[in-house]
Amino acid sequence: MTNAIYLTTTESFSGKSIYALGLMNFLASKTEKLTYFKPIIADGKKEKDRRLELIGKHFNLDQKYEDMFSFTRKRALKEINRRNEAYLIDTIIEKFKFLQENSDFVVVEGTDFTQMNTNVEFDGNITIAKNLGIPAAIILSCAGRSTSDIMDLAVATVNGFLVKGVQVLTVVANKVDKEKLEDVHRRLTLLLPKEILVTVIPTHEELSNPTIGEIQESLGAKLLFGGNLLVNRVDHSIVGAMQLHNFLDRLSNNTLVVTPGDRGDILIGSLQANVSRNFGKVSGIILTGGMHPEPSILKLVEGLETIVPILQVDEGTFMVVTKVNQIRARISSADKDKIALAIKLFEDHVDEDALSELIVNFSSNSMTPRMFQYQIVKRAKSQKKHIVLPEGKDERILMAADMLIRQNVVNLTLLGDREEIEVAIKKLNLSLTLDQIQIENPANSPKLESYAMALHELRKSKGLTLAMARDLMQDVSYFGTMMVYLGEADGMVSGAVHTTQHTIRPALQFVKTKPGVNTVSSVFFMCLPNRVSVFGDCAVVPNPSSEQLADIAISAAASAQMFGIDPKIAMLSYSSGTSGEGEDVEKVRRATELVKTKRPDLKVEGPIQYDAAVDPIVGKQKLPNSEVAGQASVLIFPDLNTGNNTYKAVQRETGAIAIGPMLQGLNKPVNDLSRGCTVIDVFNTVVITAIQAQETSN
Repeated sequence: MTNAIYLTTTESFSGKSIYALGLMNFLASKTEKLTYFKPIIADGKKEKDRRLELIGKHFNLDQKYEDMFSFTRKRALKEINRRNEAYLIDTIIEKFKFLQENSDFVVVEGTDFTQMNTNVEFDGNITIAKNLGIPAAIILSCAGRSTSDIMDLAVATVNGFLVKGVQVLTVVANKVDKEKLEDVHRRLTLLLPKEILVTVIPTHEELSNPTIGEIQESLGAKLLFGGNLLVNRVDHSIVGAMQLHNFLDRLSNNTLVVTPGDRGDILIGSLQANVSRNFGKVSGIILTGGMHPEPSILKLVEGLETIVPILQVDEGTFMVVTKVNQIRARISSADKDKIALAIKLFEDHVDEDALSELIVNFSSNSMTPRMFQYQIVKRAKSQKKHIVLPEGKDERILMAADMLIRQNVVNLTLLGDREEIEVAIKKLNLSLTLDQIQIENPANSPKLESYAMALHELRKSKGLTLAMARDLMQDVSYFGTMMVYLGEADGMVSGAVHTTQHTIRPALQFVKTKPGVNTVSSVFFMCLPNRVSVFGDCAVVPNPSSEQLADIAISAAASAQMFGIDPKIAMLSYSSGTSGEGEDVEKVRRATELVKTKRPDLKVEGPIQYDAAVDPIVGKQKLPNSEVAGQASVLIFPDLNTGNNTYKAVQRETGAIAIGPMLQGLNKPVNDLSRGCTVIDVFNTVVITAIQAQETSN
């Protein structure tokens, strides 16, 4: 059994970040408490180690920075030169053991092979891994190497670890030319011991190319404008030393423009090209020669709504271009695009089931927020669904759509004016392109007439005329709901701009409820620090009857099961068991009996107070023979007032993530957002809607 792994490389810039990010993301779905440890960190001007900052921030680790390492490289060398290797290793072991005993899994990262003899570092990594008693994952840099050279490197490296008694779990051939992937994988599998998992990851330009922020840091450049866009990636660079029309002809997407500081024409031309739909994105501009633009040019730039990063340096243009071409790209904690891409490369090329068998030989009974979010995103990806977002030009919707498309979670249709959406995407500097999504404008859609006729047919018995149906179909909520009803979309998410009533009214009118379900209700998935609970109903039914409460509870149990949560239902009240009386308590008591009658297979307790439902000590005191008390995962509130206030109080006071509301009971998934929703709220709601759609289609 192992609950730790040692990540090591054979040289610097091997792409360790790709595997580290992917592995941490994978492990986050398997374990409750995950830690990261780098025994020896690099010296540098920055206060914190880059990778520790990246991993710590992205995964929001509950770990002090000081607990993530033992020594700086400078101090480690000092101890080695003093022949204090024993102290060095003992200190590393002590800190590692502390982490190992207080977490479920520890990812340990070896040193980086910079500013030190590589043989010394290689031996040092073997020594540390051996003394920690954990297996290794060896990451090989294969950039520019032939297949034969890769084989030689792999065999020599693996043998170096095995001879010293260090088990090798996996070998990762990274940055392999795409045309060599299959051959490298086949030959490594034949050459290496069969118990070693072989992974081959292709080279990827987007991860190899630096950001404007990295270029600024490397050059020591002064930032003039655009500090909020330093994460822009640079795929190409061009010298702006020609006439403007010739310069524009040479622009491509994600281009860095390097030009003397007095070339105001190139500066303004670049900024205009960036906002024009006829030219690619300009990543940034470097003004060289220590020259500043004329005051009138600066005034013009300051008045522009969209400004790319503009840097200023003293060096000449040729020297700057030479330096830029030598800059090595890194993944920073602020670069969400690179992080998402690194994780996707891991998911696409690593056999996660095989890896799990090798390193994750333990289980956790709790469902943590990170596990829950990882699992629902992965599940949504497993069977991609088509979701319609009626509020297509809202910034939060567009930013969430960008995340969803980048992570390949769902297919999307946005409702709204195509040109307005395109302008908004460019203004937000998103990577989302219009060819990645569908856009429908209800006002002039070719589907408008057929949708109106369908609505008229469904509602004519209620007095709806065809003319009225045409008017309603120009409303985005009706149009989006009709897409779902007709099967042209699998689900809908709205409410960032519109009210709950506006969002769900069309669904109640013609999508209707599932057979056997009389009550449309809602649940929130409350991602608490150490568990995920289901709260219902907190958004739809104001004052449910006993029958409605029973329906809500049964539907909530099904929702919990759908998302991998074992339903233990607490029917909440101000009294537990038989201790209280009153109309409100009796309503909950009757509802509990109805649940037991309709679904005797479900574990349900009620009436029960909140503390007795979730606190094991209180639960045992008040209801000692209950299967639910102290361990409830589904909490059903007696009315909307109690439920809505409780979920918001828990969310604000504990920092819990509230995913939802998710509507339950409809024939097809339509979900409502809060008008105060965040981008992450939109992302999560689309994900759960996609999973509902999977269940509906199965």
